[in-house]
Order: sequence, then structure tokens, then C-alpha cells
Amino acid sequence: MHALRSCSSARLQKTGINSTLGIAPKTEDFVRQVAISDMFEIQSSRIAQERGNADQKAFAGTMIKDHQVTSADLMDHAGEWKTALPTKLHSLHQSKIDKLKSLHGTEFSSRYNLDQVSGHKDAVSLFERYAKGGDDPNLKEWAEKTLPTLWHHLEMAQEIAAGKPVESTRCRS
Repeated sequence: MHALRSCSSARLQKTGINSTLGIAPKTEDFVRQVAISDMFEIQSSRIAQERGNADQKAFAGTMIKDHQVTSADLMDHAGEWKTALPTKLHSLHQSKIDKLKSLHGTEFSSRYNLDQVSGHKDAVSLFERYAKGGDDPNLKEWAEKTLPTLWHHLEMAQEIAAGKPVESTRCRS
């Protein structure tokens, strides 16, 4: 029952009234949501590396690499926040993974693009809210430092969804 409550709480924090009102999530909720988001990005992008078009495969490689970095950061510091990191996706994200696994060709591409744009919009909102109003100063700083990468991911996802070539989505140094 506690796991169900945590998943529902995380979903409400991410897409519910707190997001609409711009309220920062609690540290525990933020850390869990970031971990779930990273797992989803990595898993969905691994599927994209198998089934996506060339631009999606290149984008997916960046998503895997970058989200492994944020996952490692979370693991390194989870003890400081006294938060147990989830080890599997909650049902909402798992159903998205299951859907992606069942699709091929243009259906896969459309769904992956949609999931990436939506997921990165949610992530940007989550990180912005925590950076502005979170209760842990070190985690707020980390959220602030991570935001430019997430904004860039969102821009890349939007460009790929709009059919722009991957060359225009390369990371800026």
C-alpha cells in the first residue's frame, strides 16, 4: 500500500496541482521523481536505439548517457537526503515502456517523440520548481545546474518531433 501511495504522490507532484501552482515538491518526492524519470528515459531510449530512425537513435544515445549521469549523481547522494531510490518504474511509466515495445516504424517514432517531449516538459517543470523552492540547499543547487541540460533535451526532442535533422540538435559546447 505504501508503494502505491508513493507512486500516486509522485504523480500528483509532477503533473497535479503542485505543478500547476508552481509549488516545489518535497525533497523525497523530487529525488524519487528524478529517479523514475531517469529510468524511463534510459529504458525508452534503449528501445529507440533498436527501433527508431537515425535521428532518434542519435538522440537516444544522448538521453542514455546524460540520464545515466543524473542517476549516478542521485545514487551518490541519496543517503544525504535519506531517500530510498526506486528500483523499478511505477505503473504509468511501465505502461508507456510496454506500449513502445509493441510499436514499430512510424507508430513507434510518433509515440517515442511524444513521450520525450512530454517527459522533458515535466522534468523541466520539476527541476525549476525544486531549484526555486526546494528545502535542501545542495539539491537545489544540483537542480539548478542540471536545468540547462534538461532544457536542451526538451529542445532536441521538440526538433526531432518536428522532423528537423539531428545535426540541428547536437549539444552546444
